[in-house]
Amino acid sequence: MSLKKQFSKTKPVCKVTFSLPQEAVNKAEQVLLLGEFNDWNAADAVAMKASKKGDFEAVVELATGRNYEFRYLINNETWENDWNADDYIPSPYTGVYNSVVYVDEAKKIVAKKVTAKPAKAKKATKTTAKKTTAKATPKAAAKKDNLRKIEGIGPKIEKLLNEDGVVTFAQLAKSKISFLKAVLEKAGSRFKMHNPSTWAEQAKLAAAGDWTNLEKLQEELNGGKR
Repeated sequence: MSLKKQFSKTKPVCKVTFSLPQEAVNKAEQVLLLGEFNDWNAADAVAMKASKKGDFEAVVELATGRNYEFRYLINNETWENDWNADDYIPSPYTGVYNSVVYVDEAKKIVAKKVTAKPAKAKKATKTTAKKTTAKATPKAAAKKDNLRKIEGIGPKIEKLLNEDGVVTFAQLAKSKISFLKAVLEKAGSRFKMHNPSTWAEQAKLAAAGDWTNLEKLQEELNGGKR
């Protein structure tokens, strides 16, 4: 997933849909969008609207040809980055990163049409049929859990973990912090800002179905961090 953008065909502007999922806002009453486009001024902050699903969204028209840094302010006390930002860069504050949205002019990429005709399927012979039935049936893949229930894990990080073989709460619970950090670092600079120190601890409770204690633990966390 990525930030939704709609470039104007007649003006050098782009409408960007900013969104923060329910997992990130944790039953927030108010979410404000601040960034370079409003000079980080709380008085000019964009108030995001809550959807029926609990996500918060806002559409902002930005001048194209540059990048903008931004962040979300939850309940006037907690800062959160966009989980699908185009990039993340260090802010003037130590250890703090800002989200980045790119709104350069849209480049249209036209896919080449496939002209080659598909090859005709060969008729199965008795010999090939025997070989087919002789093959062993592959083992069923592990049923995936919704890793986004772990505070600090969004859609993109969930996809990274899945690609590295972590698809269940039980697997995540057994994952070492060094492994999780390696997964994030391998994905690029935009993911280095994330701290996986509590993911295994949360996943252990989720794997056991202990949602009450998981919720209590997450109330003590800030973006998945203590």
